[in-house]
Order: sequence, then C-alpha cells, then structure tokens
Amino acid sequence: MRLPILFILITVIIDAMGIGLIMPVMPELIQEVQGGGLGTAALWGGLLASGFAVMQFLCGPMIGALSDSVGRRPVLLISLAAMAVDYLVMAVAGSIWLLLAGRIFGGITASTYATAGAYMADISKPEEKAANFGLIGAAFGVGFVLGPIVGGLLGAYGTRAPFYAAAALAAMNTIFGAVVMRETVTDRIRRAFTWRRANPLGAFRYLVGLPEIRVLMLGFFLFSVAFHVYPAVWAFFAEERFGWGPGMIGLSLTLYGLAAALVQGLLIRPILRAVGDWRAVLYGLAFDMVVFAILAFVTNGAAALVLTPLTALGGVAMPALQGIMSRATPDDAQGELQGLMASATALATIVSPLAMTSVFAAFTAPDTPIYLPGAPFLVSLVLVVAALAIFRKATPLSAQEK
Repeated sequence: MRLPILFILITVIIDAMGIGLIMPVMPELIQEVQGGGLGTAALWGGLLASGFAVMQFLCGPMIGALSDSVGRRPVLLISLAAMAVDYLVMAVAGSIWLLLAGRIFGGITASTYATAGAYMADISKPEEKAANFGLIGAAFGVGFVLGPIVGGLLGAYGTRAPFYAAAALAAMNTIFGAVVMRETVTDRIRRAFTWRRANPLGAFRYLVGLPEIRVLMLGFFLFSVAFHVYPAVWAFFAEERFGWGPGMIGLSLTLYGLAAALVQGLLIRPILRAVGDWRAVLYGLAFDMVVFAILAFVTNGAAALVLTPLTALGGVAMPALQGIMSRATPDDAQGELQGLMASATALATIVSPLAMTSVFAAFTAPDTPIYLPGAPFLVSLVLVVAALAIFRKATPLSAQEK
C-alpha cells in the first residue's frame, strides 16, 4: 500500500480511536468534574457533543473549501496537530466548562475525516469511489476495535489516561503525515477560495443545485441523526439497561468495530458488485430499521452483545451513498462536498445528542410513567423510515427494476 494512503487510513483510525478511547470513561469523567447522577451526566454529554458539532457545522465547508484551494496536505496536518492539543486540554480539564471549551476548539478544526474523504475522491476512478469510501469506513471500524480495548486498559489508571494516549497518537501521526503525504490537489482541479461558498448556507445553495444532490442530502441528514444515537446514548443505555461498566461497554464497541471493518473493508466490494450502489443504500437502511426496533426493547445483555456486531451490516449504506454523491459532484468541488457532508453530519450531531439524551433521561427518570431506556432507538427507527422513503423515491428506475 502506498504510504500516503496508509497515512489517510491511519488518520481515520486515530479519529475513531479517539472516540472509542474516551467513550467508556465519559460518564465517570463528567460525574467526576460536575457531580450529579447518570441522567445528568448524559445531558452534559449531549451538550459536549453538540458544542463540538456546532463548530464543525459552521466551519466544515470552510475547511473543505480551503482543501480545494490550498490542498489536502496542509489542512490534514494542521487538523491533526489541533486534535492533539484538544485532547491535552481535555486531559487536564478540572471543570465541565473547560471540557466544553476543548470540544469547541476541536470542532473548529475537526476536518480529518472529511478531508480524508476528499483525498480518496481525488485518487479514485468514478466506479471505485464507493468501494474506496468503504476503506475509510473499514479504517474507522478498526479504530473502534482498538480504541475501546486501549481505553478500557488505560481507564484502570484513571479517567484522564485515555486523553493523553489520544493526544500522543495524533501528534505522532502528524509527524508521519508530514514525511509521507503527497498533495493531490493539482492546478487542474484547484479552485480559488471564496467566502461565498465557504459557509454552510453558501455551500448548500451551490451543491443542492446539482442533479441528485438536493434529495440525497436530506436523506443523508436524517440517516445521520438516526445513526448518532449510538455515540449519543450507548454508554448510558448499556449501563442503565444491562448494568455494564466501562469494560463491557468497551467490549461491545470492539465487537461493533470488528464487524464494521469486516463489512466495509472486505464485504462491501462484492455487495456493490452484486446489488449496485443504490440497492446497497436501500438494503442497509432496511437492516438498520430492524436493528433499532430490537434495541428499543431488548432487556438481555448477552442478547445485546450478540446483536452489536450485526448492526454493522447496515454500514453498507453510507459508503454507497457517498459514492453516489461524489460521482454527481465536479472534481474541483470534492472538498466542498465532503465539507458540506461534514456540516450535515455535524448538524445531525447537534440535534441527535440533545434529542436522544433528553429522550433517554425522560424515559429513565424515577417518576417516568413509562420506563424504556431504549426509547431513543425508536426515535432513530422513525428517522430511518423517513430516509428510506426519500432514497426509494430518488432511486433511478433502472436500479429499482433490477
């Protein structure tokens, strides 16, 4: 494998590892610095996630437009360095407000995943885009495997140890990227930076004018809101419903990551060859509907642990959708597309944690008339049904008839 591609995949792995490293300790860390019970910690966790997402939503298209202008290399390296600083801030934070400040700072420069996607689009032939986006998804899955394992081990040394580890990994990868990464933005596709399109509304106005993008972006957003139920409430849900601690939560995330890496790294190519991009999107969403329905009512921890890796099968939808949208976008706007998708994802991450944690808190409160920790998954089920209806309507007739 060429070293620049290896760097991109390692970047995505570290991005995912950062999530997996800190997720098992977040409930305990928030209670440590803020006090209160698990429900209160869940609400603060939602606020931290949303603060990060607000800045990513506002700045995503700007970072994407910058990468279309100055190149992917400087944007990625600066973003990785900022990630290292962000984790260091969170490692020393002694108050909930400093944790929030760290998340806001990280959200401003959080462009590693989107810029990595733009890089893959640069080097991929049209027919290879969905499968190569699957490689990025597989790298993300590998990060989810490694992150909870390392985070679970480091968590034994305190709630801050995982943050120091994440900072060190980001710093080392910055150095590696500076040595091996080549620039993919050439004069043929380089585009001058303009503030008119370097904001969410400007980028949205331009890209939704392209064929297919308008409807697909709406479905992408709804699906993103539904999917973010996992990072928003999984740790809290698993502790409340099954009594799991950080170790079991980490194990469940590890199983999910292994399955995601298998699906998106190995299975997605034969799946795409067999059913095509459009059908992969539709089948993936249909599978997610089944999973959300089961998770809403499951009460047995062992059954949930078995179900966890199966949820990754729905992961074929996202890279297939990315491939469809990338092919419908000009070469000189790939960074802008990835930036807008990052903004749509960020907007989903603003909405989802606040909504899902609020639903979780309401249905687990001592005085709740209906005790249902899995209620957030019912919300996700409704959103996936809406997204499936949108994509079904947008699917070309030729694909529907196959």
